[in-house]
Amino acid sequence: MLVTDEPTVPTRTPRYVVACIGIGLIAGLMSGLFGVGGGTVIVPLLVLLLRFDQRYAAGTSLAAVVPTATIGVISYSVHGAVAWIPALILAVGAVLGAQIGTWLLPRVSVAALRWGFVVFIAAVIVSLFLVIPSRDAQFELTWLSGSGLAVLGVITGVLAGLLGVGGGIIVVPILMLVFGTSDLVAKGTSLLMVIPTAISGTVGNLKRGNVDLIAAALVGLAACTTTALGAWLAELVDPATANILFAVFLAVIAVQMGMRAWRGRRRPA
Repeated sequence: MLVTDEPTVPTRTPRYVVACIGIGLIAGLMSGLFGVGGGTVIVPLLVLLLRFDQRYAAGTSLAAVVPTATIGVISYSVHGAVAWIPALILAVGAVLGAQIGTWLLPRVSVAALRWGFVVFIAAVIVSLFLVIPSRDAQFELTWLSGSGLAVLGVITGVLAGLLGVGGGIIVVPILMLVFGTSDLVAKGTSLLMVIPTAISGTVGNLKRGNVDLIAAALVGLAACTTTALGAWLAELVDPATANILFAVFLAVIAVQMGMRAWRGRRRPA
């Protein structure tokens, strides 16, 4: 079903500015610590604190993720924790997928997608306690793994465009559990992939009027101040502890997704 309702732009009050900055500070810390763009934090907080429409929050979040992920990549690359070629392969697929996702955003109900995402996260949480990645593990690029990365990139891009997340929430656990990378390399590589994905999705959302650029700028700039701190903390914790923290983070996201899907089950998309 095509949704044509125009998003409601919130009033630019001091509360609006403070809320955006606060959201950015939290999102930046989570981005650096877990290698995600921060959309999984930004979207629900924009909806909760500023009453953004779901689609408007998703579009605004993708725009805010761009500077956040950039600082994260710089922080991880200093320690050699970025697999550049795999990240570029992921990015090519994700850029295409993001355009598909933003095209689908006003046309489909995201309730079923949210429930599927919750199930996926639950499976990832279980697997995080079965496999502890080695910090010395390196990504082995072959034709098979490269093809797998391209497919993963497209799927990630579609979900990024639909849900307003940069894609790290999907890429980080799969790089660790399926491709055998270390947790730090998975995070750094994910953040690099997030940048072109978020830019591509933002271009699509701008064309469709799904972005609050002022909110995105406030959130993104605030996030830049705490992203490096999060990346530094990620270096300090051992892989087993990092897995536990990531599992807790994923559980919070799963609960948020589940609650939004439950509340929206009776509303038409």
